[in-house]
Amino acid sequence: MATKSALTPTRCGSLELRWGERTYVMGIINLSPDSFSGDGLGANIEAAVAQAKCFVADGADIIDVGGESTRPGTEPKTIDDVEGELQLVIPVIERLASEISAPISIDSYKPKVALQALKAGAKMINDIWGLKKSPLLAQIADEAGVPIILMSNQRDAPVQDIMPTIISDLERAIALVRQNGVPEHNIIIDPGIGFGKTLEQNLEMMRRLAELKVLRKPILLGSSRKSVIGLVLNLPADQRIEGTAATIAIGIANGADMVRVHDVEEMVRVCRMSDAIIRRR
Repeated sequence: MATKSALTPTRCGSLELRWGERTYVMGIINLSPDSFSGDGLGANIEAAVAQAKCFVADGADIIDVGGESTRPGTEPKTIDDVEGELQLVIPVIERLASEISAPISIDSYKPKVALQALKAGAKMINDIWGLKKSPLLAQIADEAGVPIILMSNQRDAPVQDIMPTIISDLERAIALVRQNGVPEHNIIIDPGIGFGKTLEQNLEMMRRLAELKVLRKPILLGSSRKSVIGLVLNLPADQRIEGTAATIAIGIANGADMVRVHDVEEMVRVCRMSDAIIRRR
């Protein structure tokens, strides 16, 4: 059972993340038209703004905006291939920064995208490569004074022993951001559900999520609609809401501090019920 956290609160824009008090919810705005989850909005700015406003009304604490698909089988673009991504994310972030109360996170591993997103109003960086693609993101986070999420990604090198690998990978990323001056309270970790891990490794990782507490950092869980759920239940992405709910409830019991989700209204309810049991909130 989760216990009261000793972690220092994190400031993200106007939001103070008081770790351990409750589970925070990050709502996903996918602007890539080929998103794995089938919810990619493309260049439809009005639809993206409307969805974000709906997410905030449903209880999302942070809105995560991304413009490049990370679906299995896609080849990551180069660090400097940013024009298409910028055209998708910057107009949406600019609108959201002036129209919603929740802070905005930029889901990108590219320094040029992160920098422009922060200038447009984003208050957090979400790096799915944990600085493997560009350590420069750490310097950008430090200079902007914003939190950075470091994810463990095995797509470049599949492994056998998953938990030691994840912990070692996150230790590497944490060391890099420290070297660049990012304060401890602005570092968040994500074990990376999917992203080069097998079905068995994903299930094992969720069972053993509490082992990440050794790193003394808030834990983000991004299991929403992931293929591990589809493989277990034999369901397409748009029918994985119950499976997602199960992973989130178990994740909170095992120490997750924040969840990144597509179905905000339903998962806010899952978090509140789980918090009532686990955190006695």
